Amino acid sequence: MKVFVALVLLQIYLYESTDGFEFKHHDNQELFHVLRDVNTKCRNITRVYALNEPSVLGIPLYVIEFSTRPGRHETLKPEFKYIANMHGNEVLGRELLLKLADYLCESYLNGNPEIKALIKSTRIHLMPSMNPDGWQLATDTGGQDYLIGRTNNNSIDLNRNFPDLDRIVFENEEENAVKNNHLLEQVTRINDPLQPETRSVIRLIMQIPFVLSANMHGGDLVANYPYDESRTGSQKDEYTATPDDETFRYLALAYSSNHADMANPKRGGCGDVDSSKFAKQGGITNGAKWYSLQGGMQDFNYLSSNDFEITLELGCNKYPPASVLEKEWERNRKAIIAYMWQVHIGIKGIIYDSETKQPISGATIHVKNITSGLSNDIHHDVTSVYGGDYYRLLTPGTYKVTAFKEGYLPHSKLVTVTNPSYTEAQQVDFALKPLPISPFIQSDNYIESKIDDRYGSRNQDWAAWAEEREPILEPIAIA
Repeated sequence: MKVFVALVLLQIYLYESTDGFEFKHHDNQELFHVLRDVNTKCRNITRVYALNEPSVLGIPLYVIEFSTRPGRHETLKPEFKYIANMHGNEVLGRELLLKLADYLCESYLNGNPEIKALIKSTRIHLMPSMNPDGWQLATDTGGQDYLIGRTNNNSIDLNRNFPDLDRIVFENEEENAVKNNHLLEQVTRINDPLQPETRSVIRLIMQIPFVLSANMHGGDLVANYPYDESRTGSQKDEYTATPDDETFRYLALAYSSNHADMANPKRGGCGDVDSSKFAKQGGITNGAKWYSLQGGMQDFNYLSSNDFEITLELGCNKYPPASVLEKEWERNRKAIIAYMWQVHIGIKGIIYDSETKQPISGATIHVKNITSGLSNDIHHDVTSVYGGDYYRLLTPGTYKVTAFKEGYLPHSKLVTVTNPSYTEAQQVDFALKPLPISPFIQSDNYIESKIDDRYGSRNQDWAAWAEEREPILEPIAIA
């Protein structure tokens, strides 16, 4: 009897434990099992949660988080995310993120110093599938059609379903309006109903103060950076730069140059002229220069929050056979890790009241590039979050950084950014002095005169804005 019980317990143990990650196309149930197993192995540094609304067919949208304090934002620890399988028939990113979760856990347990440092300094969120319904359809029909399974179960392309904030920022530019960030409050209508998958991701973006992210696609081999939508509406060949064009190019190159051959000028393309050009451009492209699209997720991140996002096209074959998945992991592994470290470029710090020492959320951080005699304002600001902490991604150079909020005197500092590899961002704090009670110095004109650019007194407390719009931005549910 004792031997029988022992055998049963052994069978249960072998069933519940894993002998290592299996490179295969995991179905929607297996996807959750992989995340659950990683969470079981690395319970102290992981949390598995589901977004608050499932897919059209009711499949939960799972995320696994890596952090030394899972479940909470920590001051001065930047937030990073990868999202894959937005188009259901583009599946490589889905499997890469499942392997990445396993790799981060195993590397941490084995004492890998780089991975331990990354997890200790960063809160990482991995969402292997944004479109599990499309994945199922693509898989059930053989996975070889270029379009079947691309959309969600309502036949909507999720990467065309986000509010079009590009048109708002372009109109603001034409009217010389000062508002250049956190533009979701200016949306008055949407062209198409938001899909449940889109709504869930918007809530995630609004709830967690992401600094850097990427979404993984397939069909080509290139790192694509904003803007995805052209200013004039031209469908092709219109380079449409963001105010952070230099930084976005830097970020895209961080992935392409660490990929096995994305940046190799001698590699072949995916069968069209544009694709062959990408290899000669370092494996990167401006989205609108390639082709213009409205309602994309990467532009939405940049214009609705503090998050800088790029799109990773991971290969010509949207649904590669299981036999090449391990090879694709090795081709992408270095790039995947290197890109996550980019969340630490530039500067970060805390903005606080100089008298009470209390942190100030919703303060604005404006940057002017003064490298080598330049005097170029970067017309895209970020804001401080919960603990008064802010994160500003920047390339190496010299900058004048100004922090301000209504009711306080602006404060500027000169900062030299060097971005040493695999280290946290330079910390630059700002103590803001409250304005004295005086009608004159409380005026917008006075505040504007204290900032030597065209920006006046404005800030966006996005957390408060989100709370006012509960139907769209309710909290995510924990699995």
